[in-house]
Amino acid sequence: MAIAADAQFHVLAVDDSRIDRMLIERLLKTYSFHVTAVDSATKALKFLGLVEDDKRNFDTPVASKIHQDVEVNLIITDYCMPGMTGYDLLRKIKESKSLKDIPVVIMSSENVPSRINRCLEEGAEEFFLKPVQQSDVKKLKPHLLKSIIKEEQDQPINNKRKCMEETYSPNRNIQKT
Repeated sequence: MAIAADAQFHVLAVDDSRIDRMLIERLLKTYSFHVTAVDSATKALKFLGLVEDDKRNFDTPVASKIHQDVEVNLIITDYCMPGMTGYDLLRKIKESKSLKDIPVVIMSSENVPSRINRCLEEGAEEFFLKPVQQSDVKKLKPHLLKSIIKEEQDQPINNKRKCMEETYSPNRNIQKT
């Protein structure tokens, strides 16, 4: 499943179980993904730069700056974790202006249809039952490609917008000839 020789996708894997983290990390690395593994949703938010302040606002200027330095193309998270569940992590990511377009995949050892539907309705791309299999990892390719295409499409728009703002800025000095 070589997507592109020069592209290495970065996946953030979140699971409180050391064994499950090692399994998902090994599976992802067989497809040449760069993997960062953390053991809690809180650590994932910190890694992404989403730091909670007193007003419970997760989209701070610090978050945007850190996220620009660490490019994550996909997040795969366990559903059942102490403190903050994978569902809670999904919601925080989808509420964030800077991270909402990152595909999120939820995994769980429990096959609960209402839980699966709720996660998919809140924006999860996939819901995998544990143990995650190689065939599940193959399903990640379209989501990774979609995130890359979205980034490429947004980039020219943002550059064009910036150029237009500079050109038509009311503070811009206009020279008369």
